[in-house]
Amino acid sequence: MAFKGWPVEALEFFEGLEAENTKAYWERNKPTYESVVRAPMEELLAELEPTWGVGRIFRPYRDVRFSKDKSPYKTNIAAVVGGSGYVHLDSRGLSAGSGMWEMAPDQLERYRDSVVADRPGKALSEVVSKARSNGLDVMSHGELKTAPRGYPKDHPRVEFLRYKGLAVWKDWPAGAWLGTKKAKDRIEEFLTASKPLNAWLAKNVGPSTMPASKR
Repeated sequence: MAFKGWPVEALEFFEGLEAENTKAYWERNKPTYESVVRAPMEELLAELEPTWGVGRIFRPYRDVRFSKDKSPYKTNIAAVVGGSGYVHLDSRGLSAGSGMWEMAPDQLERYRDSVVADRPGKALSEVVSKARSNGLDVMSHGELKTAPRGYPKDHPRVEFLRYKGLAVWKDWPAGAWLGTKKAKDRIEEFLTASKPLNAWLAKNVGPSTMPASKR
């Protein structure tokens, strides 16, 4: 079926889950989840795939092994799109992200060296400036208080040196548009706006070559 957005019942499902995050609530409302939450996400990913790559929906269950919060279910539905896109729906609305949220040590070294190098560093500043002018937030999963060891603390691009990853993000508060095809339009506009950053990351950082056990 064609993607037509998420109905208000999808947001209401997550509002209820936030209030009662239990197996009993989940089992009572699983048909609602499947029909008005997951099915539209599947339809969206299918329509995005020809242009942006294969999508995959994350499991709805939380990993509580090392968390004090033992709530069993995520209060959102999220999916990856292609190699770098991310889509997220919760009770507050729709969000999207793209980039390298967290870098392995070898990626981080290449990233920082590129930030301080003249040509790629200036190119990154231009990419970030354009992303911000398009209304995107630029962020990482964490950042240092100052430049990392071995890099100048007064470097003109010290903001980027402090990042432990580099990604763009956009939130859209819920509205009537969410229940229409405009939801897909906004995701595609975001993915298009994030292409320059991903191109810079692909050229200057690339995938990690470290064994997974050492990352």
